[in-house]
Amino acid sequence: MGDEPDDDGGTGGTDLRNQQDAAELLEEIGFEEERTLLTRRQAEVLVMREHGLRQADIADRLGTTRENITGIENRARENVEKARETVEFSELLSAPVRVEIPAGTDLYETPDLVFDACDDADITVTHNAPELMKRISDAAGSAVDGRQIRTTLSVNVTSDGRVRVRKP
Repeated sequence: MGDEPDDDGGTGGTDLRNQQDAAELLEEIGFEEERTLLTRRQAEVLVMREHGLRQADIADRLGTTRENITGIENRARENVEKARETVEFSELLSAPVRVEIPAGTDLYETPDLVFDACDDADITVTHNAPELMKRISDAAGSAVDGRQIRTTLSVNVTSDGRVRVRKP
């Protein structure tokens, strides 16, 4: 049973023996609640889940319900995603290269548009042409249909050559 998946995504087995172990791990990795978007409880729940504990087992350890743990975990994961989006937004504010790819553009034309703009700014893109097309297509989702850009896209390149794609 220890390695079998359960109904709430854990395996039931773990190397964390108790809540104290989760707190010690947070201490070791330098978790500071006042510097993050996570509460200490959210961080503890994420640590325990990442170490394979089931929500029901975490609830037992913390003296609460599985439903409460589900809510705490969901809010924690939402906060982590918001933090990622915030960092990406911040990087985009200072991105020296912004290329607008108009609707109707052939996906195969996008690498030249991006590479030309990056050449002008003396920035090296971290992708070759096929990788860049895949990055744009994957990030744009339904805004790309086959080779056709259906919705105007903004391709931003950071000073270290990382590419971010947004739908304005």
